[in-house]
Amino acid sequence: MNLPKQVQEILEKVYKSNFQIYIVGGAVRDLILDREVKDWDFTADAKPEEILKIFPDGFYNNKFGTVGIPIRDLSEVGGAEESSQNVSQTLIKDIESKDSFKIPKRQDPKLSPQIFEITTMRKEGDYKDHRHPVKVSWTDKIEEDLGRRDFTINALALDKNLKIIDPFDGQADLKAKLIKAVGDPNKRFQEDALRLIRAVRIASELDFTIEEKTALAIQKNALLIKQIAWERIRDELFKILGSANPYLGLIKLREVKLLQEILPELEKCFGIVQEGPKHDRIYDIGDHSLRSLKECPGIDPLVRLAALLHDVGKPATVKIAKDGNVTFYNHDVVGGKIVLEIAKRFNLSKSQTDKLYKLVRWHLFSVSENQTDAAIRRFIKNVGLENIDDLLAVRVADRLGGDTRKPVSWRMEKFQDRIQQVLKKPFSITDLKVNGNDVMKILNIKPSKKVGEILKKLFQEVLADSNKNEKEYLLQRIKEL
Repeated sequence: MNLPKQVQEILEKVYKSNFQIYIVGGAVRDLILDREVKDWDFTADAKPEEILKIFPDGFYNNKFGTVGIPIRDLSEVGGAEESSQNVSQTLIKDIESKDSFKIPKRQDPKLSPQIFEITTMRKEGDYKDHRHPVKVSWTDKIEEDLGRRDFTINALALDKNLKIIDPFDGQADLKAKLIKAVGDPNKRFQEDALRLIRAVRIASELDFTIEEKTALAIQKNALLIKQIAWERIRDELFKILGSANPYLGLIKLREVKLLQEILPELEKCFGIVQEGPKHDRIYDIGDHSLRSLKECPGIDPLVRLAALLHDVGKPATVKIAKDGNVTFYNHDVVGGKIVLEIAKRFNLSKSQTDKLYKLVRWHLFSVSENQTDAAIRRFIKNVGLENIDDLLAVRVADRLGGDTRKPVSWRMEKFQDRIQQVLKKPFSITDLKVNGNDVMKILNIKPSKKVGEILKKLFQEVLADSNKNEKEYLLQRIKEL
């Protein structure tokens, strides 16, 4: 295992100060799996105040024994010997818990501090609110510290000599590709209900299976997820959507009964079938939604969420017509309203909410190579120029999720060409091939309101048909107006 110089330096400094120190958690797991380590976490038998003596630039303002150590990014400064002095001065001061470590936006980007966390080895008492322990107490036994962790593959420690401490057979579960709770799974999930969705997220990221007893415990305790802040649930969901296996992640969420708790609107789509004499293929709307997620191009979690939710308005609009066909008229409009409520629940930003709404609301946009320039411009105005590519991605996901093997129809290709053509065409009066001087010269009039009125009329004609933006044509039209 090749450790970054900063990591080696932290291990050496604490060890030379006569304390035990270990790399713990996901970092050890990822080292064993030969994956990139994104978060380096350490545990030591040193108290927080003792850690701060070793690392004066560290910061500590929480009751869980976690000290943050600001470290410069290797790609920026090239070595652990570089001082992180003054970096901590840019860090936020009002930290209440480990969950709230943040870096202010105003920091010098050249410093690029990465936060390494050293937590004093601890035992935990009873939990409150199914999230945080009421009381923590320090320990000098690494096995006791590992015993409070969520899953066996995260209950691993690595000492400075690269010896692995594994009291719960996490390495065996890594080989078996299993997510297994440490000890009693019911107790683990009742302690911290966020672990319910974390199990699915980690399984999705690693393409692992959730061990049977652990999966049953998630189902049994699924209702507890509502005790967790929606922002935390959103973050885990977005990590699932951004993983290499979002489709499998959503299937796992549904299997363990979490989907109906966090996205009941999507759960309602299952069991509703689109069928009838005019439908050449029959599929369950919920299954179609999952397949659309699977086929969605790109890795943007928000766009993938839109692909997943694009038909969420169908349960509220389902009807059986006289000819026997199942219809969902206006499901795009209803779906847009529904995702606004979902966005509010997940506390999405204003820009995220606006984008999600538009991608769902307009996913049924008309596709025709014969649409007028004015119609194309209305489409661009409704969707937003910055969202067009993502809306096309949702349309591709919708097609492939419905068993259409070709991602883009010939008509869609022509439509995309029309969009590009219109984008190159005038959007303002100043882009006309004639101007006010031409109007005054031809009509022999002075500057007046009439000049502006004539230009506006010409502009409306060009908006409807950009081919008319030719000087000879417009000069002739001026004579006729």
